[in-house]
Amino acid sequence: MRVRFIVLLLLILPVAVLLAQETPVSKKQRIQADTSKKINTTPTTKANAEQPTGRGSQIVDDSTKNVYGPKTTLWITENDIYLNKNNYQPLDTAINDYHRWTFIQKLNNFYQDLGNVGTALNPIFPIAPTTIGATTGYTTYTPYFDLAEPRYFDSKSPYTRILVVWGGDGRAKTHIEFARNINPRWNFGFNYRPILVDKQVQRIGKGDRQTVSHYYDFHTSYKSENERYQLVASYRRMRHRVFENGGILLSIDTTYAGYFEENVGPYLTAAQSEELRNAIHVFHQYQLASPFQLYHKADLTRQRNLFIDRKANEANYNAYFLYTNPDSDINTETVSDGTRFNTLVNEVGIKGKAAFFYYSIYYKLRLYDVANKYLDNLALPYAKRGAENYAGGQIAFRFDSLSELSGQAEYLLDGNYRLQAQLRTPWLDATGTSALIKPGFLPLAYRGSHHEWLNNFNNPFTNQLSAFIKVKWGRLFISPGATYTALSNYIYYRANEVANQPQVLAAQSGGNQQLLVPELRTSLRFFRHVYLRPQILYSSLLNNDGNVLRIPKWFVNAQLAYENTLFKGNLQVQMGVDAHWRSAYTALGYDPAIQQYYVQDKTTASAFPLVDVFFNGKFKRGRFFVKYHNLQQAITGLGYLPTPTYRGQGNILDFGFDLILFD
Repeated sequence: MRVRFIVLLLLILPVAVLLAQETPVSKKQRIQADTSKKINTTPTTKANAEQPTGRGSQIVDDSTKNVYGPKTTLWITENDIYLNKNNYQPLDTAINDYHRWTFIQKLNNFYQDLGNVGTALNPIFPIAPTTIGATTGYTTYTPYFDLAEPRYFDSKSPYTRILVVWGGDGRAKTHIEFARNINPRWNFGFNYRPILVDKQVQRIGKGDRQTVSHYYDFHTSYKSENERYQLVASYRRMRHRVFENGGILLSIDTTYAGYFEENVGPYLTAAQSEELRNAIHVFHQYQLASPFQLYHKADLTRQRNLFIDRKANEANYNAYFLYTNPDSDINTETVSDGTRFNTLVNEVGIKGKAAFFYYSIYYKLRLYDVANKYLDNLALPYAKRGAENYAGGQIAFRFDSLSELSGQAEYLLDGNYRLQAQLRTPWLDATGTSALIKPGFLPLAYRGSHHEWLNNFNNPFTNQLSAFIKVKWGRLFISPGATYTALSNYIYYRANEVANQPQVLAAQSGGNQQLLVPELRTSLRFFRHVYLRPQILYSSLLNNDGNVLRIPKWFVNAQLAYENTLFKGNLQVQMGVDAHWRSAYTALGYDPAIQQYYVQDKTTASAFPLVDVFFNGKFKRGRFFVKYHNLQQAITGLGYLPTPTYRGQGNILDFGFDLILFD
C-alpha cells in the first residue's frame, strides 16, 4: 500500500511543483481575499444589491479575479422553493466519490443494467411508487431523465461547468452546465449531456456505438422586485438510443467462461431501442401574506418508446425471437413497434409557512392520451384518453434545521391514493409510504412483432416502512436500520415456455410478497486520514407468492480510502478501493423488444467481487479522477453477468475531469 502511495505522489509531483511556483500572495491581496469571503451569499435583491460588499470591493486590480467562485454561485431546487425553504447552496466541488461516473455507481449499485453505460436499468430492491395515476409502463430509461432535473441559480457572475469523462474502449460522457444572471432577480441557464458509448462486445472500431443519448434543457428563474412573485420554468428533451445486442450467443464454449472469450458474439446486430422525452414545466407562486401563498404548476410531457429491427440484417433472428406475430397487419420483416404517451397537468393550490409549521393544499387536473398503432381497432381494458382529478396536501413541522416531521397525501378521485410520512432528526431517519396505484398501460395491453396480450389487472398496492438510527461516537459513525416492504397485486413480467407463444408475458401475482431488509451503514476513520465505509444488506423474503421477487440475500458496498490535502493545500486527494459484492441469485432477464426485465429460472447470476481502484484529485477549480475498473477480471480473466447472458464491463481504465469558470 505504501509503495502505491509513493508512486501516485510521484505522478502528481510535477503538477504540485508548477503550483508551488506561483507568486506569493501580498498583504494587499490577502486583505482583498478576506474581504471577498464576506460577500453576501443570499439571493440578490434590489435591497441588498446596492449595498457595498466592503472596502476591498473598491480595489480595482488583478486580485478581483478571486471574488467570484463556488461560494458566490448559488443554486436551489424547485422542491425547496415549493416547501418555502430558502435553501440556496454553493456549488459542490468536493472530490469524494467523484470517480463514480457510471449510472450504476451513482445509484450505489442498487440497479442492474446490461453491462454497458446507458443501457436499460432496473431496481434490484422494490421501490415505492410516486405516481398513482396513468403511466406508460416503460421505466427502464426513466433514471437517465430524472437524474438530469435542472437546478436554478443565482449567480453573481457567468458560471460554466465542463465535465468530460473518457472511459476506456470508447465510453464517453460529457456535461456542460451554464447559468448567468440577466439582472439580480432573473437567471437563465442550460445543460447539455451527451452519452456516447461504444459496444463492448464485437466492437468494430472507434465510434461503433451501443448508446447514443443526447439530453439538453433550458431553464430560468425570476423574482419580482418585492419578492412576492417567483417563477421557475424549464424545457427538457432527451433522445436515448441503445443498439441492442440481445446478450451473448455461446457457440463453442458454452460454460460460464465462454461469456468472456474475446471473439464471442451477440445475438442481435441491427436491433435498436429508443426513448424520446419532451417536457415543458412552469411553477410560479404569489405571496399574499407571510403564511399564505397561491401557486400554480403546469406540465406538458411527451414520451415515445420504440423498438426497431430488420430481419434481413439479423443472422440469429429466428433463434432469438422464438415467436413472431402471425397477424397480417403487423410487419415482422421490418420491425417498428412503438407507444406514445402525452400528458397535460395543471395544479393549483395554497401553501404557507408560519414559525415552524408548513402546509400546502392543492387540486390537480391531469389529461392524458396513449397510442399504439397495433391496438387502434381493439377493445382495450382502459380508455385511450382520460382526465384524472386529484386532491392533495402536505404538512411539515420543522423544529430546527436538522429535525423535521412531515406528511404528504394525494388522492385520485376514482379511489387511488398515496400517503407518506417522514421523520428526520440527528439520531433517527424514518419513512413510511402506502400507495394504491393504477397499472401501467404496457402490462394491460400490447401488440407488437413478437408480443401480444390483453389483461384486466387489479390495482397494485404497496406498503413500505424504513427506519435508521444514527450514532456518532468519536471517529465512528454507525447507522443500523431496516426496510420492510409489502406488495399486493404485484405486476411483473415472466418468461413463457409455451411453444408458439410470446417468450415474455405480463403477469400479476394473485398473492402477496413481504420483504424485510436489515441494513448496516458505517464509517470509521483511523490513522487520521484513512476511512472505511461499509454498507451491508441482508434480504429476508417473509412471503413470496409465485416466487416473483428475485433479490440477492446478501448485498455489500464498501470503500477504503485515504483522504487528505497535500502540498500546502494546493492538492486535495482521495484515493483507495471501492468494492461491491452480492450473493448469487436468479437475476431478472431482459427483453429488448418491450424494454422490460422479466422473471426467469434458467440462469443464475454468480456472486462476484467487483473491485475498483481510484484516485480523485482537486487543484484550484479543477477536479480529475483516474479509475481502474474490475480488478478481479484483470487477475482471473473471468467477469460477471449483471443480467443473464449480458456480460458486465471488463477490466478497464477510466479518466475524467471538470473545470469551473466564473467569467
